[in-house]
Amino acid sequence: MNSADPVIYVVDDDASVRSALERLIKSMGYRVQTFDTARAFLESEPSHAPCCLILDVRMPRMSGLELQEKLTQSGLRMPIIFISGHGTLSVGVQAMKAGASDFLEKPFEEQEILDAIRAAIKKDRQSRQKQAEIMQLRERAALLTPRESEVFRLAVSGQLNKQIAVELDVSEKTVKVHRSRVMEKMKTRSLASLVRMAEKIGLFRDSD
Repeated sequence: MNSADPVIYVVDDDASVRSALERLIKSMGYRVQTFDTARAFLESEPSHAPCCLILDVRMPRMSGLELQEKLTQSGLRMPIIFISGHGTLSVGVQAMKAGASDFLEKPFEEQEILDAIRAAIKKDRQSRQKQAEIMQLRERAALLTPRESEVFRLAVSGQLNKQIAVELDVSEKTVKVHRSRVMEKMKTRSLASLVRMAEKIGLFRDSD
């Protein structure tokens, strides 16, 4: 195993549950870290690899739902699979509304948790890929000059070169030069692609 391999976190105050899940997860070829309290998990070093959290709902001092809330507040987002021996519909609904990946009642079948883990890891990989893409696009956009940024914003809003020229009080030829540089720095050749990039980095929200 290496640092890029998925890691599964297990937080449960029941030692037998932690031990059983650790054996099962290792048999899948994943790395696993177990914790007996939510506080111990919060004090651990977060992984930069794809991951998910298997979290017991009811624990002393800090419940699973409280830990989920703290993670959300801190901006540390990872798929959470809740497990509970006292599952109720209201608790499950609350957990899922708050962004949980799955909610399983104990005792659950091995296949159930295995399927839930695979789905959570896939979800986390997709999320990390999306965030990496957004970061890369924002880095490209940061290379634009103030005037190029204006042209970028107006171009993706649907304005033609001559309309942009009037709004910025420059020649249409100047707009074409800036637009060409925008395309070059954003590494695209089509307006449609540029619009999608603007959506991903929140340019339209910023301009509302």
